Amino acid sequence: MTSGKPRRAALEARPLAVRFFPKKPETGRGAMKKIEAIIKPFKLDEVKEALQEAGVQGITVIEAKGFGRQKGHTELYRGAEYVVDFLPKVKVEVVVPDDRLAASVEAIRKAAQTGRIGDGKIFVSHIEEAIRIRTGETGADAV
Repeated sequence: MTSGKPRRAALEARPLAVRFFPKKPETGRGAMKKIEAIIKPFKLDEVKEALQEAGVQGITVIEAKGFGRQKGHTELYRGAEYVVDFLPKVKVEVVVPDDRLAASVEAIRKAAQTGRIGDGKIFVSHIEEAIRIRTGETGADAV
């Protein structure tokens, strides 16, 4: 059996692994949030208009399918009954400066609400950085 000395030397010779520790979320100028809203498709125009009135300049819209508490529904097609598990939804994504967050979330909530099950969800997350590809602008200026 060999002593621990050569083994220790081999360990010391290895470069240390660099660990990534994310920055703490900004609270000052340039802090941004991403709002993701899953809504009913027929509410998209109302949500878009409400966001424009709230001062949001750009949105991304993705067609999606899913279910929550609704758990789908049954339909009748040519006399046969079948279950529709995934319902059509729309995912709206916007990135806003912190000072516009509350107004944007409330605009989406009011415009998307029908009062029935399946109205959707709104998720808010922190954005570390944004970069406009064309000009290289960063932070809230890029949004």
